[in-house]
Amino acid sequence: GHPVFTECQSTLADGLAVPLIGANAYATAAPLVDKVVCVSEEYIAIAILRLVEMEKAVVEGAGATGLAAVLQGLLPELKGKKVVIPLCGGNIDTTVLGRVLERGLVADKRLLKVWLTVSDRPGSLAQMCKLFSTAGASVKDIYHERAWLKSDMFSVQIQVVLEVRDSEHAAELTRIISEAYEHVQFYNENAQ
Repeated sequence: GHPVFTECQSTLADGLAVPLIGANAYATAAPLVDKVVCVSEEYIAIAILRLVEMEKAVVEGAGATGLAAVLQGLLPELKGKKVVIPLCGGNIDTTVLGRVLERGLVADKRLLKVWLTVSDRPGSLAQMCKLFSTAGASVKDIYHERAWLKSDMFSVQIQVVLEVRDSEHAAELTRIISEAYEHVQFYNENAQ
């Protein structure tokens, strides 16, 4: 192989985002590299999230790409083997880290975003929150919309972000909410 020029794109792994590998770096690495893979931004965010949650380690995007490749399943030849993944670089801005962790939670199916229309009468919001709580979800964010709602005058549209345990819990909650409310729309990440 040989170095190839590529267009740089915005990425969590900005430490790896170079248009062309340096001649010396290539000469040093080429005899030692068996495989090169491209990992998705989604899995880089999940890798950073896993490292913070499980290892209590803050690692920048470029340093988390090795774990991201394993999590994404790009290295099936490593399955069942003991593997060492170097974690390098903690140069991540705290505000960026917060956004990355939140994106990691979305990618890991641990945040559920839903819009629903409920009665704008006393107790309706409490009833909705009780439904979420009983199902084991926690309200992370909530927004009420009254002015632009085109249905009846005594309804309110609620946008809510719920923290859930995992994708199975999200699916269960989706079913529960859909059965309880007539006008419901769930965020579909594939539509974005």
